[in-house]
Amino acid sequence: MITPDIKTKIIRIVNVFETGSPDGKYDSLVIYPDGRNGSRQITYGRSQTTEQGNLRNLLERYVALNGMFANDFRPYLPKVGTVPLVDDKAFKQLLIKSAQQDPLMRQAQDETFDILYFQPAFHFFNAEQFTLPLSMLVIYDSYIHSGAIPAFLRARFPEPTPLRGGDEKAWVRAYTLVRQQWLATHPKKVLHATVYRTKLFLHEMDAGNWMLDAPVTVQGIVIP
Repeated sequence: MITPDIKTKIIRIVNVFETGSPDGKYDSLVIYPDGRNGSRQITYGRSQTTEQGNLRNLLERYVALNGMFANDFRPYLPKVGTVPLVDDKAFKQLLIKSAQQDPLMRQAQDETFDILYFQPAFHFFNAEQFTLPLSMLVIYDSYIHSGAIPAFLRARFPEPTPLRGGDEKAWVRAYTLVRQQWLATHPKKVLHATVYRTKLFLHEMDAGNWMLDAPVTVQGIVIP
């Protein structure tokens, strides 16, 4: 069962993956060459949404909340995801400043990441009849980091999900292993180092921490 406390712990663990802080760095902004055709793009916020991904959705939510900087963002909305803004200093400063100064930007981020990532991950978790908190952590991280549980990765191992008669722990371990291999050999070399995520999951599986009732140490930070 995924209680509110377990949900918070899962989010805090993934926040460390994304920005190095359990609470999440809402003003975090980095540039990665991981966009379409290797293009550079802005990656922003507590759970690091991308310029070519869901950044526009986040900003539309913020504007709808009538945030302090809503009028400043409005001219940018049609451009986000269609016109590269990676070198627009004023836009990047606006992103950082809004997260630092306006609680509504932090609210917009929390709502966006919950609706676009946690809820779809939780739907998959429930629909496929998973039950264990560590399983939910693995699934949520995959949605945050890869956008889904990619079907092509599921096709790389034979274990079915619990809904289809499979063993939950066996499926989660098998999925984690194939995801780790995929990340480690991905054409986008920036992804190679992200195997620290899957290595942590495998460590927790080996420790038997399926209920996430024991503390989890993420990049030197202890999540109780």
